[in-house]
Amino acid sequence: MNHRGPFLSVRGPLNVARPPQGYPVLVQAGASDAGISFAAEFAEVVFTAQPLLEVGKEFYATLRNKARTLGREDDEVLIMPGLLPIVGKTTQDAAEILRRLQEYTHIDARMGLAHRVLGSVTDLRTIDLDARVPDALPRTNLVQSRQELLLEVAARRNMTWRQLISFISDGKGHLMVLGTPDEIADVMIEFLDHDAADGFNVMPATVPGGLKDFVELVVPELRRQGRFRSGYSGPTLRENIGLKRPPNGYLRASGGGRSERD
Repeated sequence: MNHRGPFLSVRGPLNVARPPQGYPVLVQAGASDAGISFAAEFAEVVFTAQPLLEVGKEFYATLRNKARTLGREDDEVLIMPGLLPIVGKTTQDAAEILRRLQEYTHIDARMGLAHRVLGSVTDLRTIDLDARVPDALPRTNLVQSRQELLLEVAARRNMTWRQLISFISDGKGHLMVLGTPDEIADVMIEFLDHDAADGFNVMPATVPGGLKDFVELVVPELRRQGRFRSGYSGPTLRENIGLKRPPNGYLRASGGGRSERD
């Protein structure tokens, strides 16, 4: 608004009403130091990979504290890790679903994905797949935070390369929960109750089938436990995830008499 530059000048402001949300929800992904700093200052929703509760709690606390130092309230930034649910009528049914999904992926494709997600210069085709994953790897400028996360998971679980490659192929480092609807709901509630998440970005392994199973089986269980609403809170995404409509910065600056709904 009222911008003047060497290539463009705009008298402004735009003579149309603001959208219902004020502006679209600002979502950020990235867990590096730079990513956390950026999210703490600007993001309204943070999409992150947190496959373990303890790791998720650490990330949640770090981002929350950083946002507070910048003067932001807790309800201005929502942390929503990725959740990959594998839903079965029994735990054994869910394990069988995962086994069938794994059969569809060739080992070369699994190793290629692991190589990209790890952001490492290490050629996975030359390593002993049954050797323990080292604590550190050579790395490029790509996905450094994801590499650190996956190496921490591998260390905590004492993984071999074969196990880590399978772990990455199954969930790409996100929280993968395998089990019955109540077992999946319990894990979600544990993350919520222990300050490791404000909600989840559901990433079904298959669509539409995986999403249908989650909606029809897990959501009712969350409702039964009083952890999921039974109706929409409003007509926009911002309202339904509990974010406030941002004030009109132009009105604040000008002190004009136009309505805040403008």
